[in-house]
Amino acid sequence: MQEESFDCIILGGGPAGLSSALYARRANLSCAIIDISAIGGTPSNYCEIENYLGFNKINGWELCERFEEHVDKFEVQKFPYEEIKKIDLVSNTKKIVTADKEFSSKTVIIATGAKPRKLNIKGEKENIGHGVSYCAVCDGAFYKNKIVSVIGGGNSALEEALYLTRFAKKVYLIHRRSEFRADKIIQERVKNNYKIELILNYSPVEISGEGKVEKIKLKNTVDFSEIELNTDGIFPYIGLEPNSEYFSGQIKQDENGFIITDNSMKTSQDGVFAIGDIRNTPLRQVITAVADGAIAGVGASKYILENYKDDITNEVGAK
Repeated sequence: MQEESFDCIILGGGPAGLSSALYARRANLSCAIIDISAIGGTPSNYCEIENYLGFNKINGWELCERFEEHVDKFEVQKFPYEEIKKIDLVSNTKKIVTADKEFSSKTVIIATGAKPRKLNIKGEKENIGHGVSYCAVCDGAFYKNKIVSVIGGGNSALEEALYLTRFAKKVYLIHRRSEFRADKIIQERVKNNYKIELILNYSPVEISGEGKVEKIKLKNTVDFSEIELNTDGIFPYIGLEPNSEYFSGQIKQDENGFIITDNSMKTSQDGVFAIGDIRNTPLRQVITAVADGAIAGVGASKYILENYKDDITNEVGAK
């Protein structure tokens, strides 16, 4: 098995991870990014981002591509598509074992993000890939001139509903409450889009169809009556679950599994930091993830200087 050793290993190559790599390299740390998928993270799938400072509007993949190009100038080693088998965050020297490599590091920055929360209703699991999707940008084009249903009331749900109107002839926007949580400007766009029909005070209870999604059953959250809608696709956006299965039990997490950190992104384990969507943060946006990464990159450098003054593996500083 191939062995690799670094001052800092970053788990996750999204905006948070890339930002932390930039700051770690500028502090002269040898640094690597390990990801189970491609570098870029979830924002690579965003059609448009209009709340990242400095850009009136930019495609998510283009913004993430610029992040990666910036980091590449500092010669950060990247290991995408690594199948992680085991992680040890408790020992002084941290270990990450993949299918064919064993990584060791003085510090670890966790930036593994979060995944969409499932509806956990009958018919959901069976129809994933057959009408149930968690990525409108990935699958929206398959629903040209069809009817789709988006479930949720936050920014993601409303933004994806708007995106789907580019293809679908009708979009049901289903929300269990009478009001949305999304930003007011997005709500106005939704309400002014003739293709979107609001279905408020309803929760999904069952998805049905013969080999594909054909109907969704909803229950009224006020009077508990039920209705059924014909639909070709269902896109749930009801929140996030942390990608924390690799290190559960080794680190302090909240009741929902998100990692607890202090203001310096430090976790309950010495030398381990958590950033971006994986931590218990009040706001999960690209811009806050990038800020988290900067703080953690500097924090990792300070930790190594305090604990490994005479043993810095990277002898050539980043320029």
